[in-house]
Amino acid sequence: MRSVNHLRSKGYSEREMIAANVAVETRSGRAMDRFHARVMFPIIDLRGNVVAFGGRILTNEKPKYINTSDTPVYHKSSGLFAMNFAKNALENDRIILAEGYMDVISLHKAGIENAIASLGTALTAEQARIIARYAKEVVICYDSDEAGQKAAQRAIPILCAAQGLLWCASLVAVPGKQRPGRVHQRIMRR
Repeated sequence: MRSVNHLRSKGYSEREMIAANVAVETRSGRAMDRFHARVMFPIIDLRGNVVAFGGRILTNEKPKYINTSDTPVYHKSSGLFAMNFAKNALENDRIILAEGYMDVISLHKAGIENAIASLGTALTAEQARIIARYAKEVVICYDSDEAGQKAAQRAIPILCAAQGLLWCASLVAVPGKQRPGRVHQRIMRR
């Protein structure tokens, strides 16, 4: 109830909180925190406005991630995590497409600020078109597990379709079951 109470103290109504998808309606009709007991990640649009949130549970509870559903100002199919930062930090017109928030945060922390993530594993054509407006090359750096490999295989033709044959998408192999951010951290420590 912390988020609901905080937003209420700022003058927001329960209806507004539910419409913004930061709260859900209980059976009794009251607003309840949607992201209770989760680390929250702001989803920021290209103009710098916070338009949604992703929340990750730190225990073994499921679901691991909860994201804001579509709202009047946010559409998951067009959102890209950290694109608001990456578009201004392109290196050689290149974007690094990571799988998740934590991977992107780790890469940014290491100074690789041209990293982004789709909001969910499945890259959409709309997200690929947005990426193509800013970058000539995309380096896919997904997890090496089966889900990450399948997601990368699905992403390549979507990225290529966004700009045709003039656009390049490459794939970085992450060893074992490691995550991209962790591999980079280990390399940087050496």
